[in-house]
Order: sequence, then C-alpha cells, then structure tokens
Amino acid sequence: MTCQHQTVYIDISPTAASEGIVPPPIARRQAATRPSGRATGNTDDHASLESLFPPPLVLPDAGLINECDEPPQTLRSWISLKERNAITRRQQTIYVVPPPTDDSVSPFFCSLMRHWARSMAEPAKIRCDPPPVETIRDYLEAFYHPLPVKLLPETPKFVHWEDKGDDDSTKKDIRPGPPQYIGLQIKNNLTRITTRDTPDQQFPRQLQLNDLLDAAIAALPRDAYAMVMLTHHDLYEDDDDDFCCGRAYGGSRVAVVSTARYTPVLDKHMGVDREHTWPLSHCEEYVRRKCWEDAAAVSELPSSLLPEPTPAVLTVNSTTDAKSPFANVLRSAIALPSPTPLRPRPPPNIPTNGIVTPSTYSTATSDFANYWLARVVLTASHEVGHCFGFAHCVFYTCAMQATGSILEDLRQPPYLCLVCEAKLGRAVRGASNLVGTGKGDGDEKEWLVQRYEKLVAFCERKGMREVRMFAAYRDWLMQRIAVVKGDSVEL
Repeated sequence: MTCQHQTVYIDISPTAASEGIVPPPIARRQAATRPSGRATGNTDDHASLESLFPPPLVLPDAGLINECDEPPQTLRSWISLKERNAITRRQQTIYVVPPPTDDSVSPFFCSLMRHWARSMAEPAKIRCDPPPVETIRDYLEAFYHPLPVKLLPETPKFVHWEDKGDDDSTKKDIRPGPPQYIGLQIKNNLTRITTRDTPDQQFPRQLQLNDLLDAAIAALPRDAYAMVMLTHHDLYEDDDDDFCCGRAYGGSRVAVVSTARYTPVLDKHMGVDREHTWPLSHCEEYVRRKCWEDAAAVSELPSSLLPEPTPAVLTVNSTTDAKSPFANVLRSAIALPSPTPLRPRPPPNIPTNGIVTPSTYSTATSDFANYWLARVVLTASHEVGHCFGFAHCVFYTCAMQATGSILEDLRQPPYLCLVCEAKLGRAVRGASNLVGTGKGDGDEKEWLVQRYEKLVAFCERKGMREVRMFAAYRDWLMQRIAVVKGDSVEL
C-alpha cells in the first residue's frame, strides 16, 4: 500500500533518544552560527529562522550515531581551524574533473573499462547514461556562488599499466583474468590504480579510492581552490569495504565522487525506498516504522509483539497546517510520483561482431536520468564542502551530515543548514572581490538571496521539476528567500 505521508515528523527519532543523542538547546544552536560563539539574549528571532531546518532524524543506520562523541564544529571553531584553506586571488576556482575516458589505442581495453563501469543489474537492452558532467558543474556553481566552477580542460584517461622496474619478461604477471592495476593519466601525471573484484558482484570490478585521490592531488591546478574528480566506476576504500561513493582530503583540497552506486537500477538491491527519499524522509509513518523495525531486530522479537513508539514530538499535518513552512515544502513533494521503472525503447540490432558500443543500447527515460543526477550532486556538494573545512554537521538536517549508507544519503536534504551556511558565507563573501563582484564583504542577505535564486533557476530547468528532490528543493528555496526578505510566498 502506498504511503499517504499524512504527518510531517520534525524532530529527532526515538532511535536518537535511545542512543543518547539530544539536539543542542536553541541558545547553543544560535551561538554556533556566530563568529563570537555567543548567543544573544533573545532567541525568538533564531527560532523563526529554524522553521525550515528540522533537527537530524537519526534513524537506526545513521552515520551520526558513530560520530556523536565528536565535538560539533561551530562557525567559531571553523574560523579558528588551522587546516582550513583560505580563498585567495590565486586560488579561487573549483574544478570538476570529467570521468576518465578510455585509451583508444586498444579496443579491448576500451571495452573492458566500459564493462567495469556498467552495473550487472542494468537491463541488457537499455543504456542508462550517467549524469552529464556539465550539469553537475552547473549545480556546484550555483551551490558555491559566487566562486567560479570550471571543468578541468584535460580529460583524464585510463591506460594500460606497465611496471617500469620489471624488464624481465619471465617475471611479468601472465595470469589470466582482469588486470590488478590500471593507469590513470591526467595531463602529464600517470598514477597506478589498484583494482579488485566487487564483493557484492554488482559491478565487474572496483577501483581503489585512495589511488584516485592521489591522482587528483598530483593534477591539482595552481589556481584551484578545490577539485572534485568524477568517475562512473565503482570504488572501494579499505579491504573490508563493500563499496564507497565518495571521499575528500579536505586539507589537500581534493575529492572523488563515484556515480556508480547512485544509479536507480540498483535501488532494489540497495533497499532504497523511493517513496521516502528527501523530503518525504520526514514522513512520521516512515520514521516510526524504521525505528520499530530496528527495535524488533535488537530485541529479537517479532515487530508485531512490540509496542508502537509514541514519541512526544512536534508533528504537523501536511495537508491542513498552512503555517508550517516545512509542511508547505512536503505538500508539493507528495503530489509528485516516484520515478517510473525503466522503459526500453526498441533497441537497434546487436552488431554481428559482438562488440558492445554505446549505440547498442536504448537510452533510459529523462526522469530516470535526473533522479540519478539529484543523488550525485548531493554527494558532490557534500565532498566539496569538506575542502572548505566543513566537518560533518550535527545541528540540523543538512547536506553536510554524516551518512552511513546509500539509504541515508537519499534521506538527507540538499541544503546547508544555518551553521554550515554561515561558514560558506564567511568563506566566499570575504573573497567576493576576488571573483569579480567588486563588493568586498558584501551584504549577507544579498548574497543569500543571490545564491538561492541561482539554485532555484537550476531546479526549474527542463525535467527537474518532475524530480522530487529538485521540486521540493525549489519550494524550500522559495520559502527560505521569503524568510530572508521578510516576505510571504505562495508555492
């Protein structure tokens, strides 16, 4: 039965309470947004600002549970962070590295690299194209306004790896099977990338994440403030990992993001509940069910024998309470359908030579592609945030929140909370004269509105309004603009 999402849940979950995770009091939350680290005597104004920023849900698999003992990063502590990199006249550009291409010298190697990047769950007669790198760049440019965001001019490429120190052909690895190492060439830099079989067999082969980060560090342009490398291949970080979607070396100003695990083709395997991705992750019925199921697993009792949790939290009816800005955002999200299943178009004939080429497959529908895009830009903006020195956020639901799984990734919002937004504003407004605005520190409200309007324009692009995250984000941004301006808004 389809969930009706009748009630909005805007507090921490029962699981959070059982783990001892309690939201900071409002005075501490207000203080966290101020350079002085001190709250004002009156918190009423801050309370009104929080209407669009619920506290973290902290469902049973939340990454925040494993980081609850870490001291929270306030604006003041971020300002004093020694490892933080400042934006300068020479280093102010964010670079996006396109996914590596294949070495065209060897058709077999090209086919192998494409095969590794293709999910084993992908229907044979449908080509599911990953999000265009240009669109990801556009999103990051709006998100990190007013910094320039550019594509790295030199497209990286995968090449054969040969051990230069081993000239004895009798000692070379002649074992059959996929290569243990491949090369990644970016400009004049060549880095060895370790590969392995994928533990869950959802992709033919995985690449080692830390090797890719090393390649990014070696290729970082002199004028770069930060750089994020994209790849369509599945990644792993440690031997014990099943997979990894992204990582940043914040101090080194580089990040790597894989699009592989975000394809909706894998939703069934990953256990994704498309009905409850953000913002419908704040559905009360969903929150209660997730906590209830976890309690049943911990107690080893059937969930039917456990009492239904009844937390004393503030909830609002999303269909009747017009005073709740967050309910207004959810109202439009509820009206949108979940992404449709992949529908193959009549495919062309398979070539008689058996070689798989991009034209062999039909292309998936555009709404599918944009759902994939929404997931990738969320992680890309998060990882670039680490290059600004942003730690994982514990104050509100936030794009900088820690995540422990793909499921939690899709429950997180695309926006920065009041604390992390204050950090970004401090970083880019002080440098706005470096990027051509000539306004020096500028006005905080003016910068906020400009940034929000650029994100609204992105969310209103063709095809984006049919994607739940972009549609809801657009409405959230409109509500936020109204709060900043002191106006009212009709969605």
